[in-house]
Amino acid sequence: MTDMLTPVLSDNWDADRSWTRASYERSGGYSALRTALGMEPGDVVQLVKDSGLRGRGGAGFPTGMKWGFIPQDNPNPKYLVVNADESEPGTCKDIPLMMASPHTLVEGVIISSFAIRANVAFIYVRGEVLHVVRRLQSAVREAYAAGHLGKNIHGSGYDLDVVVHAGAGAYICGEETALLDSLEGRRGQPRLRPPFPAVAGLYASPTVINNVESIASVPAIVKNGATWFSSMGTEKSKGMTLYSLSGHVVRPGQYEAPLGITLRQLLDLAGGVRPGHELKFWTPGGSSTPILTAEHLDVPLDYEGVGEAGSMLGTKALQIFDETTCVVRSVLRWTEFYKHESCGKCTPCREGTWWLVQVLNRLEHGEGTEADLESLLDQCDNILGRSFCALGDGATSPITSSIEYFRDEYLAHLEQQGCPFDPVASTLFATAGASA
Repeated sequence: MTDMLTPVLSDNWDADRSWTRASYERSGGYSALRTALGMEPGDVVQLVKDSGLRGRGGAGFPTGMKWGFIPQDNPNPKYLVVNADESEPGTCKDIPLMMASPHTLVEGVIISSFAIRANVAFIYVRGEVLHVVRRLQSAVREAYAAGHLGKNIHGSGYDLDVVVHAGAGAYICGEETALLDSLEGRRGQPRLRPPFPAVAGLYASPTVINNVESIASVPAIVKNGATWFSSMGTEKSKGMTLYSLSGHVVRPGQYEAPLGITLRQLLDLAGGVRPGHELKFWTPGGSSTPILTAEHLDVPLDYEGVGEAGSMLGTKALQIFDETTCVVRSVLRWTEFYKHESCGKCTPCREGTWWLVQVLNRLEHGEGTEADLESLLDQCDNILGRSFCALGDGATSPITSSIEYFRDEYLAHLEQQGCPFDPVASTLFATAGASA
């Protein structure tokens, strides 16, 4: 089974002091940078286009195409911004990557900035993960000291400065335009588009915003070629990626494999669901993606396969839940998160997530009626596609999908006047039934 794994980004994670420049360069680090500096910037963009690399942060938009949107005739500076504000519940791939091998990201930043002709790049990191901020700052200092950053990098005539910026802990800043507002010193809230960031992004200048894993994949593509990268994965979802397994699984962690592997195969690699239990439901891309069930174990985990199954690949955060988990309680906890993290800019999200929590809370405690399920679906319909950004849409996904697959469990809460998974409520229900 281990031959299904394709360690590329994670290949050096077990090396001695893998986070240092010396260790990274011993494994061939920064050789791709020298190759890229010998190419024309446009050729680097074309190489990434040919590879088929798609954004690893959620929507899966082609990375090279995104770079190509930058108008080179615009007199304003060009900027690269790396979205390292990883905070989707269940998502845990970027932080391990930055901790284990920050120079993989730094090298990717330099090559990507060169490709789009940017002379300043920002890595926007979630402020709570101070250890990651410090590790990235140390890696950037090492890169400057080695001449990989700064003026006239390796005699190429190309200049680049990289800034590691710590955010203030708002989930909404994972939305790319809210991230830009935060970088500019304002409250992080989504912007109205158009104009899009490629035309008027950071400081109203052309800006590319990419996820950590997307940028970290660039050095391997430059080093090994587009054909090598596109030989992995599926027809429309190319390359390898990091799958994050968490929850009720024997060996949770990061599994780097080609796109298109199935959850059944990943669970085999991870030792399966914890002994004595069976899979009940799972998320393919974090809590903002519609949940799937055991009937979807053989769905290819690529953008098209998961989409056809009615969900989204998202951040590839595979949260595994066994039969001991109350789906209503899980959905309520996720919805409370989205209510708390709503920036409040638009009414559907600000008011809608509040009402979703009220109804779900009643249902969890068995205090509602069956009509509340229709009310929930109606509320979700009024939020979906009507909020300012994707946070509102994401809040509705676990609700609508859980009602689709586990409607009987919602009704059981009403029948038992409480959660069937709560030992106290179950005992009271059984006693009442016996006396009746």
